Amino acid sequence: MKRILCFGDSNTWGYVPASVVERFPPEIRWTGVMREKLGNGFEIIEEAQNGRTTVFDDPYETVCKNGSRHLPVVLESQKPIDLVILMLGTNDLKAHLNQTAKTIALGAGVLVDRILVSDAGPGRKAPHVLLVAPALVADANCPFGPKFDGAAAKSLGFCEAYRREAELRGVPFINAADHVTVPATDCVHFDKVGHGALGAALADRVRQLLSA
Repeated sequence: MKRILCFGDSNTWGYVPASVVERFPPEIRWTGVMREKLGNGFEIIEEAQNGRTTVFDDPYETVCKNGSRHLPVVLESQKPIDLVILMLGTNDLKAHLNQTAKTIALGAGVLVDRILVSDAGPGRKAPHVLLVAPALVADANCPFGPKFDGAAAKSLGFCEAYRREAELRGVPFINAADHVTVPATDCVHFDKVGHGALGAALADRVRQLLSA
């Protein structure tokens, strides 16, 4: 059984666009679509938190959302893990955090490094890592007020910035924006179509990585 950890934010959690913290059912979320496409022999571990960032503390949150604080604990509690799919960075775009695509990608790179030096894989080796650049943020119809002001323009830099961090570390990369466009009702969250497309694309890539 190949064990895959999906470490992400509300788009891994399955936040329904323009809802009040409603969640898509398991079979709709990209993690569930990926599970169905992969078939037997794969275990999918969802580790998702609404509002999670890469390495940044958000002073306006009442609980910790910093992925770099959570990741080591999750790696320890869930091992052995064959592959970690890492998709974080959208929440780092919040205006009050004052980050750029490059600094956010650097944060994602820090998380990749922590996975690669861990003993969370089989045989106390490091797991494989698949780095996913987040989808583009829309420039209108944001139900979260001014939190994501300016985020759409910044998100245009995600693909190349994340690709660079992946290449520096020799890990595979997927650009979520190649498969997902956020709906008109929301500025950041995937709809059912987006979850399906991303789940199918990731299943294909996972099968390649873990069958090599």
